[in-house]
Amino acid sequence: MDKQKILIAGLLLFAALIDGCTEQAGKDTEAVYFFTSFREPATDGMRLLYSHDGLRWDTLGGVFIRPGIGDQRIMRDPSVVRGPDGTFHLVWTTGWRGTKGFGYASSKDLIRWSNQRSIDVMAHEPTTVNVWAPELFYDDEADRFIIIWASTVPYRFEKGMEEEDNNHRMYYTTTKDFKTFTGTKLFLDPGFSVIDAVITKREKADYVLVLKDNTRPNRNLRVAFADNPLGPYTEVGEPFTGHLTEGPTVLKRGDDWYIYFDAYRTHTYGAVKTRDFVHFTDATEEISVPRGHKHGTIFAGTQADLQRIQDFLKRNGG
Repeated sequence: MDKQKILIAGLLLFAALIDGCTEQAGKDTEAVYFFTSFREPATDGMRLLYSHDGLRWDTLGGVFIRPGIGDQRIMRDPSVVRGPDGTFHLVWTTGWRGTKGFGYASSKDLIRWSNQRSIDVMAHEPTTVNVWAPELFYDDEADRFIIIWASTVPYRFEKGMEEEDNNHRMYYTTTKDFKTFTGTKLFLDPGFSVIDAVITKREKADYVLVLKDNTRPNRNLRVAFADNPLGPYTEVGEPFTGHLTEGPTVLKRGDDWYIYFDAYRTHTYGAVKTRDFVHFTDATEEISVPRGHKHGTIFAGTQADLQRIQDFLKRNGG
């Protein structure tokens, strides 16, 4: 074989190798959805589901972080957001009552986690009954994380049929590094008891808040709108789910927004889909969620993230 043919053969081999590497890199960065989860009585810790299409979910075996703080040693309502540097940030409910903060930990791989800390956001309110369902939102416009949660401060707000120790409003703090936090402020007072709120960004200056109307007898989901992630949120819509639904999380799939929710009366997960957050269609028959899954949030990852976790579980008998 002359030098020219050898050179051509070498170039073809190199091109094939490059194509193979590019194809593999594409697979590694292919989107995978993760869904944080816990199981009652919430003493085990955070579990994870995964999906390639955002509709059909499978369980990743095992517990990824166990509760290590709080007198009640529980980990409910785990919320995860991935920051711009790739770090996963986790917050959760550490107790039913008697707590003044929520739990926090971080991870680079969803496997090894930092030391757990309590972020005592309601320490300034001595009569606070609880700190429930903290939710993380990364505000890419201001490069900050917003954390919202529900707390009851008795005799602070008007109420309906609720007892004073069950009359919730939403509060918030912000942080850029999870070391220093802005002072706690009221996030939402819609005129009724509210919990389980999540912020969704549609586009710049266009935000939707999905929330649970926790009043009796309602206890269902509604939406409100704002031009800033911190609100004010107005035009609270009519309920779009049935009785005894909570724990919403939102996923965009094509032109549709899917709102997953915990139908805790039937111990199942439901979903609706919408394109405008005004008109909603039942999408429960489109989804498949393992039984026992409880109140979590959906976040995006990659095939490489999933493969790393699956390899870890195989090595450790998961």
